[in-house]
Amino acid sequence: MLFVALMAAGVWGLGAAFGVPQRARWIMIAALLVAVIVVHLVLPIAHPLRLGLGETVAPWLLIMGIAGLVWGYRWVLDRLRTQALVKEAAAVPDTPLFSETELTRYARHIVMREMGGAGQKALKKAKILVIGAGGLGSPVLQYLAAAGVGTIGVIDDDVVDNANLQRQVIHGDDDIGAPKVFSAQAAMMAQNPFVNVRPYQRRLTDDIAAELIAEYDLVLDGCDNFETRYLVNKVCVETQTPLISGALTQWEGQLSVFDPAEGAPCYQCIFPQAPASELAPSCSEAGVIGPLPGVVGSMMAIEAIKVITGAGAPLRGEMVIYDGLYGESRKIMLERLVDCPICSKSE
Repeated sequence: MLFVALMAAGVWGLGAAFGVPQRARWIMIAALLVAVIVVHLVLPIAHPLRLGLGETVAPWLLIMGIAGLVWGYRWVLDRLRTQALVKEAAAVPDTPLFSETELTRYARHIVMREMGGAGQKALKKAKILVIGAGGLGSPVLQYLAAAGVGTIGVIDDDVVDNANLQRQVIHGDDDIGAPKVFSAQAAMMAQNPFVNVRPYQRRLTDDIAAELIAEYDLVLDGCDNFETRYLVNKVCVETQTPLISGALTQWEGQLSVFDPAEGAPCYQCIFPQAPASELAPSCSEAGVIGPLPGVVGSMMAIEAIKVITGAGAPLRGEMVIYDGLYGESRKIMLERLVDCPICSKSE
């Protein structure tokens, strides 16, 4: 019996040395035991080989029986474990990303070659922050919600005024006096209940800007003051968040995608310092034609969809200027400032 034990140990050790799988080594040892039992059953009692392997076959049968029980016990455990895992997986089915209603709603996107299902999934998973719920913010928020952007943040500390309604079409007469972010949220949820809207009723200040913007994949800036524009640009550069910025005055609007992480200039490369107040009057001072924010804001929403989905060529390093009075559009190239105090430090 000692001789057989040494042979089994040798088979195991040599198999391990040559990288033979454990299953194959166990089969070889089992074959060795079967051969010993066959010798006992076939050869006469007085045969030297049989005497060398023990006088009776009983111990070997006992060993085989015990080994069989151990193997059977392990096999049953493995089967039970596998069945439990299968039941557990079946109990928690995968939740589809889109409901049937959403698939129908976004069908005109999904059939487009540049968008498809992958593009709509990217929109669903995207988080976009919109600065301002006024003229530009109105069409931006409406179209991002309609397009199915999963999470949309909107920050503004203003309330709806009667003078806003000529151009800020996301708000209605019943919203006068209400915070713009909540009025916009209600309109967006009424339009598309499948999006998550995060309203922030406060001004964007330096103490919250970095933490807030870091939560989002993309920022759209439609605010009406240069102080906030420069703050948003600085934080977007620091967090490497793409920034789409638009601006309006009277009949003219402009927009660009500022994304230094992709080689484009930042906002301060193009506007190193704020212009004098008399050169950049506010809408209340200079006026603005009502549909103009809809034109430029819609273009900003398109750029946002392109950035998120990778479709087409976003306006990185380019600026579109739209002149509504004469129905003209022109595109100009933008270059980074080598010594820009904001984006040159980020490299």
